[in-house]
Amino acid sequence: MAARNDSTADPVAVALFAELLAAVAEEMGAALQRAAFSPNVKERRDYSCAVFLGDGTMCAQAAHIPVHLGATPLSVAAVLADCRLEPGDEVVVNDPFRGGTHLPDVTVVRPVFLGGGERPDFLVANRAHHADIGGASPGSMGLQADVHGEGFRIPPVHLSRRGTPVEDFRRLFRAQVRQPDEREGDLRAQSAANLVGARRLEELAAEHGLERLAAAAAGLPASTALALRRELRTLPRGVFRFRDELDDDGLGNGPLPIAVSLAPRGDRVTVDFAGTARQAAGPVNANLAVTLAAVGYAFRCLLRDDVPANGGILRPITLRAPEGSLVHALPPAAVAAGNVETSQRIVDVVLGALAKALPARVPAASAGTMTNLTLGGEGFTYYETIGGGAGASADRAGASALQTHMTNTRNTPIEMLERDAPLRVVRYAVRRRSGGGGARRGGDGIVRSIEARAPLVATVVADRHRRGPYGLAGGASGRTGRTTVATSNGRRDLAGKESTRLEVGDVLTVETPGGGGHGRARR
Repeated sequence: MAARNDSTADPVAVALFAELLAAVAEEMGAALQRAAFSPNVKERRDYSCAVFLGDGTMCAQAAHIPVHLGATPLSVAAVLADCRLEPGDEVVVNDPFRGGTHLPDVTVVRPVFLGGGERPDFLVANRAHHADIGGASPGSMGLQADVHGEGFRIPPVHLSRRGTPVEDFRRLFRAQVRQPDEREGDLRAQSAANLVGARRLEELAAEHGLERLAAAAAGLPASTALALRRELRTLPRGVFRFRDELDDDGLGNGPLPIAVSLAPRGDRVTVDFAGTARQAAGPVNANLAVTLAAVGYAFRCLLRDDVPANGGILRPITLRAPEGSLVHALPPAAVAAGNVETSQRIVDVVLGALAKALPARVPAASAGTMTNLTLGGEGFTYYETIGGGAGASADRAGASALQTHMTNTRNTPIEMLERDAPLRVVRYAVRRRSGGGGARRGGDGIVRSIEARAPLVATVVADRHRRGPYGLAGGASGRTGRTTVATSNGRRDLAGKESTRLEVGDVLTVETPGGGGHGRARR
C-alpha cells in the first residue's frame, strides 16, 4: 500500500455523517435480520453490512463481524473490476480469491446512483453466512483438500439487472445448495437489506445535498487513517516479533506456525509475516482478504477515541504476506477454516507483537478459535460458532463466555435450535476455571452439549486443543479446548477438527478455551 496524505473534512461534518452513514448500515442489518429465513442469520446474526464510496472505499459500517467487514472491500473492488453497473443492478460474489472469506459467506453488492452519472456515487453491500453452500459436507465446513470440494464458488455475477432478477442465476444457485428454499430466502433478504440502504442514501442526498454528502463520506476514511497515524507515532522504534501456531490443518499436518514482525516508523507501520508456514493441505488457509481484515482489526483496537470504523484503518499499514503462505493462500487452497480459525491466530500474533511495544495496554490472548459446529442430516443443516474466554489485561480480568476478536455473532436460543432441527441441548454452561491464572484471571470458556434426535453428521472445526491461549506478564495460559462424543458404548475424544456420524441419543459436548491470564498471581 502506498502512503497517502490523509486530511479530514470539517470535523463537525465528519462526526455528523459518521453517525448517519453508520445508521444506514445498522438499518440494513436490521432489515436483513427481520427478513432472513435461517436461524444462522435471523438468530445468530451472522452477517455484516457496510456503505462504500463509488470507488469502492468503505466509508461506514455497522457494528457487525470484523472478519466480514475487513474483507468485503476486496469483494467490492472485484465487482467494480468485473461488472458494468447500472441503476437497479445487484451483483453476488463469494469467491475467496476475489475478496471473499470462505464459500458460505455470500456477498451482495448494489450500486447507488444519485447524480445521474454513469458511475455509482455509492455502493451498499452485505455479507451473510449461509448455513450451506453445497460441496461434499453438509454445512460446507468440512475438511476438504481444495476449494472445489467446499461448495459453490461464485465470481462476481449479476443477481439482478436494472431491478429484474436474473432467474438463470437463481436456478443455478438453488441447484447447488442443500435446503434451497431457506438459502434463497436468505439471499432475497440480502437484496432487501441493500434496497433499504440505497433508499436511505437517496434520502440523505435529498436532505443534505449530494455534494456535501459525498465530500463528508470521503472524509471519513481519511479521519480514521489520521487517528491511527497519531497512535503509531507513540510507538517506540524497533522491530517487535511474535510467533504462535495453529494446532493442525485437519488432515494430519501441523503444528503450523504464524510469525509476524511489526516495524513502526513515524506514522506508518510495516507488518511482515515472513516465517509463516506455507499454505496447508487442509482448509485452514487464509486468503489475503482475511489477513487484511485481521490486521486492520488488531490495529483498530489501539485507537482510544471513538473513531469511525471504515477502510481508512489500513492506509498507514504496509502489509507483507508471502504468496502461497498460510496468510496469503492461492487457488485451489481449501479455505473454510482460514476465515474462522486462522484469522483468530493472526490477531493473536499481531497483538502479541504489539504487547512487546505497549505492554501495559495489550491484553493476553483470548480463546483464539471460533469453535465451529456444523450439524447436518435429512432435511436440515445447522451451523454455529461457540464463544470462549477473553484474555485478561493489566487492569482487569477477562470476560467469560462470549465471542472474541474476529467474530461477533450471537448464540442461537435453545428454543429456536430445538424447534428447527432434530436436536436437544442438554447442557449450556460456563466452563469454570478454564481461564488462565494470574494477577488478573483470563475469562472462562463455554460447555455446550447437544443430543442428536435423528441420525446426522457433525463437523467440529476448532483450534487451541493442543496449546492454550497465551498469558502475558507472567500470567498462565488458558485451558485448551476439548470435544467429546458420548454414545451407548462409552465416551470418546474427537480431534479439534473432525467429522463424525451421530446416531439417535448420542451427545456431542464442546468445551471451549479460556483466555490467558495477566500478571503473576500473588501468593
